[in-house]
Amino acid sequence: MMKPIKLILLFLAACSIIEAQTGVKDLTVEYKKDPLGIDKAQPRFSWKITGTGTGIMQSAYEIRVAGDQKFSSASVLWQSGKVQSDESVLQAYSGPALKSDTRYYWQVKIWDDKGKESKWSAPAFWETGLMQNTDWKAKWIEMAADTQRYAPSPHFRREFTVSKTIVSARAYVTSHGFYELHLNGKKVGDQVLTPGWTSYGKRLQYQVYDVTAQLVKGKNAVGAVLGDGWYRGTLAWGNNWAIYGRRLGLLCQLNIKYSDGSSEMIVSDETWKSHRDGAIRMSDIYNGETYDANKRLTGWNLAGYDDSRWSGVIIGGNAGSVIESEGAQVKKIQEIKPVKIFRTPGGSLVADMGQNMVGWIRLKVSGPKGSTVTVRHAEVLDKYGEFYTANLRSAKCMLSYTLAGTGEEVYEPRFTFMGFRYVEVTGFQGELTSENITGIVVHSDMAVTGKYESSSELLNQLQHNIQWGQRGNFVDVPTDCPQRDERLGWTGDAQAFCRTAAFNMDVATFFTKWLKDVSADQKPGGEVPDVIPDVLNKQNATTAQPSAGWGDVAVIAPWTMYVVYGDKQFLENQYPGMKLWIEYIRKNQFPYFADYLDQETRIRQRERDAAGSLYEYSSK
Repeated sequence: MMKPIKLILLFLAACSIIEAQTGVKDLTVEYKKDPLGIDKAQPRFSWKITGTGTGIMQSAYEIRVAGDQKFSSASVLWQSGKVQSDESVLQAYSGPALKSDTRYYWQVKIWDDKGKESKWSAPAFWETGLMQNTDWKAKWIEMAADTQRYAPSPHFRREFTVSKTIVSARAYVTSHGFYELHLNGKKVGDQVLTPGWTSYGKRLQYQVYDVTAQLVKGKNAVGAVLGDGWYRGTLAWGNNWAIYGRRLGLLCQLNIKYSDGSSEMIVSDETWKSHRDGAIRMSDIYNGETYDANKRLTGWNLAGYDDSRWSGVIIGGNAGSVIESEGAQVKKIQEIKPVKIFRTPGGSLVADMGQNMVGWIRLKVSGPKGSTVTVRHAEVLDKYGEFYTANLRSAKCMLSYTLAGTGEEVYEPRFTFMGFRYVEVTGFQGELTSENITGIVVHSDMAVTGKYESSSELLNQLQHNIQWGQRGNFVDVPTDCPQRDERLGWTGDAQAFCRTAAFNMDVATFFTKWLKDVSADQKPGGEVPDVIPDVLNKQNATTAQPSAGWGDVAVIAPWTMYVVYGDKQFLENQYPGMKLWIEYIRKNQFPYFADYLDQETRIRQRERDAAGSLYEYSSK
């Protein structure tokens, strides 16, 4: 039998090993892992503590930032020193001024509650974007005659030559309308519906992509195709289109750094060419997309393409309102297959996706050249089992694909999205099977942070519906519905749901971005429009008719985000708007409430005066 003293020594050795394993993981900057395009002068760092013991607490931390991941003494830009604090979330950088278009590496180490020091974490990084307007050398480019509704998508391209060894290359891109960027024959990045939806006249997001691996020595080609999107497309009701402008445009800048220390910029300017007679004949959020495969521009995004028949470009506006992308990126999150394909009593060919979803379908089809397949979308069937679209109102929610007749063809829309469970397919040649249809679920990319399950199947189904409702309505802005001719950022819905949203998913960046649009579209008098971005009032209108419950989002949502995430910047950013809204209510909306506040103010002042008089008397 082992002696007690040996057991004690073994136990102490085991405790020492456990303590030695305390460390740090999951490093983020502004809630994001290794992000590109952070424009903040003092970005904030967060981390998680690891350890195999119990009751581990952080008593102090130290952060260091360097220009390379070796953290040599010459490259270290800033070191916080040992900070006595148990805080591990959103600790701000306070070193020298950061440079644009630069990668910074950082590490953190901690001390536990027993004073034991961890090792430095594995290096993480962030990259600054174009932090100043003067960093943009690109110009807005447009097509001269591109002002029509439901016009074919414009294409832009330019070729250039790389003669040196590339160290890094970044693409900084935004647009009026949706864009899809291409480089040397391939789409850049995995985001969709870029640049997202903001109050375009005041705030227009740009995206940053690492395109180092897509460039080659020799000739290269960069290009983009645009869609109407939220900028020029149909929004709200009636003949309401081109709310922000009638001409689509592109702003694109490639910053290339070479191994010899030199750099080069490829920017959108007068040297680019444009073309509009491509396959996307029409794109609209509400009405869908029309695609003619016979007009596909093969090779337009490759070097050596014959663009002699392409037109020039005109120079548009400036980049004065361009901002970093703070929100959650919109991506293809999931793929699902139909659970059933059937004929309705009236003979319609319908596929049931088994789930109300938001996004679009990928269609595999073959048939004769010039034949057309149409796909309509619906949430429900009527009481007779027929395809039901009356609730979509004027939104057509339809895809139209004209075949090139080249065998199996695959089509997936780019510049629209639908809310649906059922799809009706017309003009399909042969037997429609689940191999022909794939549902692409699209929404803002938010990590799941909360789950709920009970012994009640009814409650579980309710939670399932809530989660899918959030996926469907969190497509860059918090909408009320994702299917009909609406899909607007109703503020009342957002303020009522924001706490539940934060339980289900990490919505910190989502609301960081959207709440700034609430402030941007709030009127000088304090009125908060019913929808954000505001498309129900004229752009730059100085007044609006607010509603109780809807306008309250200016106060409720920032406070809720602060309570959930402990991020004071939600309050700092939104405080002016919070105050404006409360003052608007006090002065204009509810006179009796204003009288009550005035009366309370007078009572408190009398109490303070009485207390002051009592103090003076007692002092004598």
